[in-house]
Amino acid sequence: MRTSPRRRAREFVLQGLYQRQLSGNSAAAIRAQIAEASGFPKADGAYFDELWSGTAVEFDALVALCAPHLDRKATELSPVERAILALGAWELKHRLEIPYRVVINEAVELAKSYGGTDGHKYVNGVLDRAAVDLRPLEVTAKR
Repeated sequence: MRTSPRRRAREFVLQGLYQRQLSGNSAAAIRAQIAEASGFPKADGAYFDELWSGTAVEFDALVALCAPHLDRKATELSPVERAILALGAWELKHRLEIPYRVVINEAVELAKSYGGTDGHKYVNGVLDRAAVDLRPLEVTAKR
């Protein structure tokens, strides 16, 4: 299956957020390293830059948006799940032209590829509830 440039951008952002949580390196250093990765030219570079800068700056606030919907402390989540939730929360909050169901589906697909065995179910549930907070009119209209 061919990966779309936008999904590839999300994958690189996920990898960068994961790396940042584990290494503590600066967002600029990680961004530069990712730009050198094989496959990066196939990603949507403009979307990567927007998503990376937004999630890197707002990471803690984005995780906090999801916190009311977690069944444990955010610090107890795997770094992959935390990164995917931050990425999804950023898209729900800032990219209103992307339907909330698409945002959630993209996050679920990332969790299936990179997360734990049932991590995608957890990500789906948390972002579905967060969407009610972040996009109440859209969610109500779809339900």
